[in-house]
Amino acid sequence: MTEPLSVDQVFIRKLTDIVLANLQNEDFSVTDLAHESGMSLYNLSRRLHSIRKKTVNQFIREVRLQKALEMLQNEEYTASEVAYKVGFSSPTYFNKCFHEFFGYPPGKVKKRDSDNHIANNLNKDAVENEPGKSTIRTFFLTLPVVLFLALLTGTIVLLIYKKANKSESADDLISSDGRISIAVMPFHNMTNDTLWDIWQDGIQTNLITSLSNSEDLQVRQTETINRLLQGKGLTDYASITPSVASTISRKLDANVFIYGNICQSGATVRVNAQLINSKSKEPVKSFQIDGTSGEILHMLDSLSVMARDFLIISKLKKVVPVAFPNQFVSSTNSPEAYRYFLYGQIAYYKNDFPTAKDWFLQALSIDSNLVGAMAKISTAYYNESNYEEGRVWCLRYYRKLDMMTMPQRIWAEFLYAINFKTLNDRIKCLGQLKEIDDQQPITYFQLGDSYLEMLQYDRAIPEFEKALEIFHKWDTKPFWTAFYNELGIAYHKTGQYKKEKKLYKKANKDFPGNPEIIDQQAYLSLTEGDTVAANRYIEKWISIRQEQSWSEANITHGLAYVYSMAGIPDKAEEYLRQALAFEPENPARINNLAYFLINRDRNINEGLELVEKALEINPDSYNSLHTKGWGLYKQGKYREALDILQKSWDLRRQYSIYNHAAFLNLEEAKKAAAGQQ
Repeated sequence: MTEPLSVDQVFIRKLTDIVLANLQNEDFSVTDLAHESGMSLYNLSRRLHSIRKKTVNQFIREVRLQKALEMLQNEEYTASEVAYKVGFSSPTYFNKCFHEFFGYPPGKVKKRDSDNHIANNLNKDAVENEPGKSTIRTFFLTLPVVLFLALLTGTIVLLIYKKANKSESADDLISSDGRISIAVMPFHNMTNDTLWDIWQDGIQTNLITSLSNSEDLQVRQTETINRLLQGKGLTDYASITPSVASTISRKLDANVFIYGNICQSGATVRVNAQLINSKSKEPVKSFQIDGTSGEILHMLDSLSVMARDFLIISKLKKVVPVAFPNQFVSSTNSPEAYRYFLYGQIAYYKNDFPTAKDWFLQALSIDSNLVGAMAKISTAYYNESNYEEGRVWCLRYYRKLDMMTMPQRIWAEFLYAINFKTLNDRIKCLGQLKEIDDQQPITYFQLGDSYLEMLQYDRAIPEFEKALEIFHKWDTKPFWTAFYNELGIAYHKTGQYKKEKKLYKKANKDFPGNPEIIDQQAYLSLTEGDTVAANRYIEKWISIRQEQSWSEANITHGLAYVYSMAGIPDKAEEYLRQALAFEPENPARINNLAYFLINRDRNINEGLELVEKALEINPDSYNSLHTKGWGLYKQGKYREALDILQKSWDLRRQYSIYNHAAFLNLEEAKKAAAGQQ
């Protein structure tokens, strides 16, 4: 007997049917889907994300792609024909989306239709197992980790923020059901005009009615509050002090209450209100609305919106695990915009950058001045190696400096330095941030990262250690494995293996099963000669990467990295050659082997032959140009080497990619060429 569909399954089927009915309409948008489903875009986005962890844009695109797969398997249409039939305006864009979603191009569907990989993609969340999204360490002058973490620019997880800053916090305001419980007291008429007495209850009733429309709030109703007041003999509203209101609120199990008054000066009427924590009796937020007697209803509408939005945003900061404090990231009065921003953060820190950008763009469509979203879009593009778009968004963010607080401005300068300036400029910004607040671990981490990039390991280590010391003092784990990974690299490079081993034990407690920690344990064990432990780590690492849908080439390349860090170049070269054998026409694979052979003085002539092949495929690759220039330098052809290394450097700086090893190689070639003259 067939199991009945759940409510969520019926909902997804309904949405799918709507998209399929509009399949060939390339202009069918998220707004159209919301309208045809009978929901607001906000409610649709929230429900779809709760069920499938996807944005509305993603859902529409993936329905199109699943239909495209069916059509291609039937072998009735070409890939280009299918692209238009499922609503893509460009076959090129269709090919890109198809490849990203399924892991292979549409042209290979007929060869793979019996492969279990297709069935797996049809039945599991492709975002969680999207091929090729994990960052792979390479030998050749890798992008600095700072670009992967760039503009963590001052973002600190809410748990950290709460330790450092208690103001306007929702810590004690959220009930066990996940909502904020609230009681609204009658307002005190302080105008000396009895005509305003009616609004003492009127403001209370208006606020309760308005706030009750939010599912994020649990609002005590007027009759309940006033009966309790009357039972206590509190009929004179002047006698309802904040202390009395706190007692009443606690009896109603309300964690926060609104307390206020009405004042008048000439024709101007002012409504003052405070959100107060019922337990601590401390004000959480104050509001003030001015107007005239004829505008009182509009004033109350404004007050209720301000109170509601503040409370919802406070709740979001509390309940979303990767929420970040506004003073460092972003400022908005829109709960919808902030909610989308937080969803973007979740996707961002899962390395799902396309989804993150979708959420950030939705947030910006509601609040165009949400500067944190601009910053995150910029770094998301960088993480996808789309440096041009990354710089465009960096400039958009940078143009909002006049809207930012001082710490935000310095973080903006930091991101600008990553894109357009030097490492010394970054370090200068970080020094300024340390002067403002010397208890932010991210500042020390970024300083350590900058020194690590400059190969100054001894200067990097104390900065990384200070960051971890702060986390330890706060009795919480770091929010990113890189706090351990990069310190581990610095320890390894300086031969501090005992400290390195101790560090990884702590890292494994905080991030069990993390593959980036496991591979570091593998090369540490190899370095110490413990091949049994190393093989155990390597097997575990391979298993995790296979579960993450890494290709054989990527896994093999990762093994080459492990053996290279362990100082076993023969095995490293063996695995680099295997990786190239898996993808013989991949210019990056060709260049990786070429650079290794040249830089390690293993076979400079073969390295130069290989890099020429890579340059035939991609003549403007600054990586391959650098490899060729460095090979010529090793052959003593200093003038020719300098010209090519300089060309590589100029191309690299066009994309604002700084690499200290490349800089040092260029400087060495300049000195050698000058001496040769």
